[in-house]
Amino acid sequence: MAEEMTGKNFIEQIIEKDIAEGKVPKIVTRFPPEPNGYLHIGHAKSILLNYGLAKQYGGQFNLRFDDTNPTKEKTEFVESIIADVKWLGADFGDRVFFASNYFDQMYEAAIKLIKKGKAYVCDLTPDEIREYRGTLTEPGKNSPYRDRSIEENLDLFERMKNGEFPDGSKVLRAKIDMASPNINMRDPIIYRIARMNHHNTGDKWCIYPMYDFAHPIEDAIEGVTHSICTLEFEDHRPLYDWVVMELGYKDSPDGTPKQIEFAKLYLTNVITGKRYIKKLVEDGIVDGWDDPRLVSIAALRRRGFTPSAIKKFMELVGISKSQSSVDYAMLEYCVRDDLKLTAKRYMAVVDPVKLVIDNYPEDQVEYLDVENNQENEELGSRKVAFSKYLYIEREDFMEEPPKKYFRLFPGNEVRLKNAYFVKCVGFEKDEDGNVTTVHCTYDPETKSGSGFEGRKVKGTIHWVSAESAIDAEVRLYENIIDEEKGKLNDDGTLNLNPNSLVIKQGCKLEKAFEDAQPGEAFQFLRNGFFCVDSKDSTSEHPVYNRIVSLKSSYKPGK
Repeated sequence: MAEEMTGKNFIEQIIEKDIAEGKVPKIVTRFPPEPNGYLHIGHAKSILLNYGLAKQYGGQFNLRFDDTNPTKEKTEFVESIIADVKWLGADFGDRVFFASNYFDQMYEAAIKLIKKGKAYVCDLTPDEIREYRGTLTEPGKNSPYRDRSIEENLDLFERMKNGEFPDGSKVLRAKIDMASPNINMRDPIIYRIARMNHHNTGDKWCIYPMYDFAHPIEDAIEGVTHSICTLEFEDHRPLYDWVVMELGYKDSPDGTPKQIEFAKLYLTNVITGKRYIKKLVEDGIVDGWDDPRLVSIAALRRRGFTPSAIKKFMELVGISKSQSSVDYAMLEYCVRDDLKLTAKRYMAVVDPVKLVIDNYPEDQVEYLDVENNQENEELGSRKVAFSKYLYIEREDFMEEPPKKYFRLFPGNEVRLKNAYFVKCVGFEKDEDGNVTTVHCTYDPETKSGSGFEGRKVKGTIHWVSAESAIDAEVRLYENIIDEEKGKLNDDGTLNLNPNSLVIKQGCKLEKAFEDAQPGEAFQFLRNGFFCVDSKDSTSEHPVYNRIVSLKSSYKPGK
């Protein structure tokens, strides 16, 4: 057994021990989001972990919505979560469950606790409940309503359900131990009165179970064997066990369902808090919950990140009990590593300036054979038009270059990628002093693939033929947080990066891009990886998002 455990994370070790001891006939895991917002990169870790474990051990993975708080829940969020989980490749089949599907059973479970003398109706106000609860160093004290009779509690709880009392006037509490060193065990609230329209049950209920009461019941009903959650629920585990034992779902603390906690994923300088994202959306700073500067799963998908890259990232991060932060550059590294072999490499000029080859025939168009990805022959090749009039990047020409600048400047010769050597013989400026046109001559003997070795050049630049260029909008994204200043200002507001989005209009793309589909990713030669924006791009006005640049600050193994 010890040899078999080598290389296993602590959750795998627990599961394999349970299997070996015959405690579980079949592994069942679940991802239990609250439908009160969009999922983010941290949720992806939980999704892939729970699904991966079920798949690894031949078990079952469920998607379940813990919809016990209708004040913040929307059908929009339910639909977005389903789309996110599917996109990540976590197969839940037809097993989409809702806590609200079990409200009748939860109500009956509460009745059972009352009849056992393990729950009571309390009339204390929220402030009084907090006062009676005590502190981390001082025990709490019993509610004056704690010793109500079973008959009175049954009557009051039914009347709560029937809507006879105002919102917040009464709660149902578990009767456990007000002197417990774990504050979560000091007679926690398990039901409250709240007249709210529920996205799934409408106006059927005016009382709703609390998450800590509902969650273990849901797990037990669905046959979940290992209820995997993040570390902030570690102190809630005794309550989880108390609920399932008192309700007869298991006979011992080491049975099933079993709650296991792991460390959350913390990425440096990103925003995951729903209240911060909501404010960014409401203030118009970002373009909705799927703005590519965010790390919601919808935003990562729109920006061009891939499920396989996110999975690789999670594998690098690993599973542990220790909280730590992960550099965002590691995620970008995983995306680059994934796309470098799968994305076609086309030429696109983001900041164009005209280039005229003075000695090239005026009406001639030449079609050059170009590989789509030099590292992956399976992606094939294409024909690229070459003509007298081209576009190049503005930064690829300088009138007075510094030392070690090997691109175009007066008198210098470079290779045009996959084409010819060209030599700068002049340039034009507008009245503001901006270069508008660069003039060159070409040497027809230097065509790529011809075997020419008469001389060498140090610089190679990309280009797009003007006769077939596609105009496009290109969006250059950076982290929405100013990384040098940190996430928050002293007053608690977000420290936003003013350059998190730069929009370039009039970019020039080669003709091969005309068939690009929404979400499709490419490498813009020398510029980075980009994808077609799935929200704003149209055939008349293509929009491309920069996924990541080509350079990485992350070094694997460090």
